[in-house]
Amino acid sequence: MELFYTNTRDSSERVTASQAILNGLAGKGGLYVPTAIPHLEMPLSDLAGKTYQEIAYEVMRLFLTDFTEEELRHCIESAYDEKFDCQEIAPIREADGAYFLELYHGATAAFKDMALSILPHLLITAAKKNHITDEIVILTATSGDTGKAALAGFAGVEGTKIIVFYPKDGVSPIQERQMVTQQGDNTLVVGIHGNFDEAQTGVKQMFSDPKLNADMAKAGYRFSSANSINVGRLVPQIVYYVYACAKLTGGSGEHINVVVPTGNFGNILAAYYARCMGMPIDRLVCASNENKVLYDFFSTGVYDRNREFVLTSSPSMDILISSNLERLIYRIAGDDAAENEKLMRQLTETGVYKITQKMREQLDIFYGNFADEAETAATIHSYFKDAGYLMDTHTAVAAAVYGKYVADTGDRKKTVIASTASPFKFTRSVMKAINSDDPSADDMTLADRLAAISGVPIPKPIDSIRDAAVVHHTVCDINEMEPVVRDFLKN
Repeated sequence: MELFYTNTRDSSERVTASQAILNGLAGKGGLYVPTAIPHLEMPLSDLAGKTYQEIAYEVMRLFLTDFTEEELRHCIESAYDEKFDCQEIAPIREADGAYFLELYHGATAAFKDMALSILPHLLITAAKKNHITDEIVILTATSGDTGKAALAGFAGVEGTKIIVFYPKDGVSPIQERQMVTQQGDNTLVVGIHGNFDEAQTGVKQMFSDPKLNADMAKAGYRFSSANSINVGRLVPQIVYYVYACAKLTGGSGEHINVVVPTGNFGNILAAYYARCMGMPIDRLVCASNENKVLYDFFSTGVYDRNREFVLTSSPSMDILISSNLERLIYRIAGDDAAENEKLMRQLTETGVYKITQKMREQLDIFYGNFADEAETAATIHSYFKDAGYLMDTHTAVAAAVYGKYVADTGDRKKTVIASTASPFKFTRSVMKAINSDDPSADDMTLADRLAAISGVPIPKPIDSIRDAAVVHHTVCDINEMEPVVRDFLKN
């Protein structure tokens, strides 16, 4: 049965999977969601013995129904190959009673590789299926990891260009260096004087600007997105939660919990969709840093972005507008596009919306909490000292919140923690947490010392930027984002 996608803000819009991937953002600023979430057809016990690539096919074929088997298998095999430094693609490591799903073994050492390794292949295939001759311009905002993973995926891909905006003072030095050293004539990296929310808002405005889009079309371009607002990002993320359930339970029927460090809500939404597909996931633990807008939402039913924006050691989570939460709001509103659109309009106009009690009752499977900077550092220190396990700042937020969850509920069932980035991407914060920081040393020197202390080798994607030349120097104000795009495209 073919699965279609509809608009969270306009029920009249209905497209195929390939069209949703091509468009990126739906009309009226909405997001595409599947008209139904399919149930996994193969028993989990059968999936337990399969490879990551085989599980990816069984999941993705149910969501991307207008892709042929040959097309989909080609995309999967092209994505999950030697770019990853381990055969399992997403290994699971046990430490201190929890199971860490390591999602950072790809081309840029962050979990975004899990989806952005395949998105270019899905996008190019989708363009051919829909007879698109325009050049595709990937327009994206990043809080740190999406940018480099998208750049690595699209650099040199014929028929595409990619423009990445990031907060100039809101990413780690290694994250920034990974982006600004990116080679490729079809790439542009731009630092903005602002935060991630402002970068993301600017990108959304360009997507929905009729004049800009008309000018781009006249010049032979069309915009698409590499952010998690694109279903081509979201669907591949569902795969690794199905994979984790299969590998950890063996199809026994045992239920597990999942903990996800959360900013834009896409990663934990993928876990939610996996649960809706029939995965034996009991609770979804939403872990926030000091930008705890999601913790407050799950606690009160009120989403309020009117607060101080905090720069933390886990910058990929420094977000106050969690775009993918809209997909969950749409679902708990009974797939009511008009009700969802009303709430999102309130968010735009006032910065606040409140869901109904009936909607809140559908969120019982979620548990929200947060970890401050001291708790994050203490978690890195304790896991390294007591369990010999090294983690980055984002994973530490999740591990700290997991500890709070167990303390609050007494629930000790088997738990998967999404480990979202290599600790070497946030070397200074990690070294400071394990009491080995040297303020006079640069980040690469600290990376060498961390490798020596931990016995964990520096990932190739990090080590390779050591002597790489900076090729992107553009910095702009928020109101200059569109002119920068036009100049790069010479329009």
